[in-house]
Amino acid sequence: MRLWLKNQSQIQNRYRKMGNPNLPRIQNLIKLAKSRLQPYLRYCILGGTFLFIAQALVTHWREVANIRMAAESFPLLAIAQGVTLLSLIFAGWVWMLILREFRQRVNAAWAIQVFLKTNIAKYLPGNIWHFWGRILDAKKAGISPKVATLSVLLEPLLMASAGLLIGLISFGKINLLLRIFGFTAILMMIRPQTLNPIVLFVEKLKLEKKDGKNLNTGDTAIDRFQFSTESTSNLTKITSTVKSKRKINLPIKRYPLVPLIGQMCFIGLRGSGFVLTVMALTTVNFSQIPNLFGAFCFAFVVGLVVPGAPGGMGVFEATAIALLDDRFSTGIILSAVALYRIISILADVSGAFLVKLDRKRDRLM
Repeated sequence: MRLWLKNQSQIQNRYRKMGNPNLPRIQNLIKLAKSRLQPYLRYCILGGTFLFIAQALVTHWREVANIRMAAESFPLLAIAQGVTLLSLIFAGWVWMLILREFRQRVNAAWAIQVFLKTNIAKYLPGNIWHFWGRILDAKKAGISPKVATLSVLLEPLLMASAGLLIGLISFGKINLLLRIFGFTAILMMIRPQTLNPIVLFVEKLKLEKKDGKNLNTGDTAIDRFQFSTESTSNLTKITSTVKSKRKINLPIKRYPLVPLIGQMCFIGLRGSGFVLTVMALTTVNFSQIPNLFGAFCFAFVVGLVVPGAPGGMGVFEATAIALLDDRFSTGIILSAVALYRIISILADVSGAFLVKLDRKRDRLM
């Protein structure tokens, strides 16, 4: 019976190919183009954003050159540096909260140290090495690889959701209906009922890839035919069995409200550092702060989710310039995003350096 079903699947595939003889060639061409072009995608993204920034700098270089910082600007920049470093420490604490959502008893000091130590790796090509470093350190601490991977996947998702929520609240160009729709969509997206099927699907894909089942041949095709010939009662039993198993093995048990609030606080600290940087260059009215804050949130999220931009470099700056061009002088925004990038890098380096010093002190003691 299994041999007959296998032959039937092969015959169907043969007829499908005969119906469109060019289909295999088209599929192979698409795969070849994808494999050839994908490595250059990040270079296209980075090149496009840096060209946009360079064009804005060439056009408004006189404004940038005429900017002079007053004596009170340097204390503001120092405070912005401290607030940005504090935001990184807070982000490490939020990662600890995410691990506790998966019922892992971890120490806050350990989570903050690992976060600060690995965060500097986000500037490496690929923009994944900081996540990989956290997974390795979590495994060394006795956390299962699955939980470690889920925690580093959930962290940027909650971070992006928090940034969008604050951006929708703060940015003035968005009408009320769009705010309500966006707010509802984001809060629904991070429900366990929405996240768990995605997590289970990704986990299934990884298992199939590992076992060689993603080739869509052999027993997989046979199982599909057997599944289609089952009776209605058997299908009901199978479906209920699968659902009951998934209810037992669901990785996310409850709505991640506490980590989400923590990420909103992180975005708040991060945005405050950016606002202080702009205030060091120009006078900012109180009425301008919400738009400035909202633009930062959207730029931060775009830099976070766009692939191929290490640390959001270039993407964040281009988005902030585009969103704030009509609110502030282009020269001011260009200078502010450049200064804030320096502040962010210094905060990442300072965090990793502090962790190194702390570990050296522990060895000496």
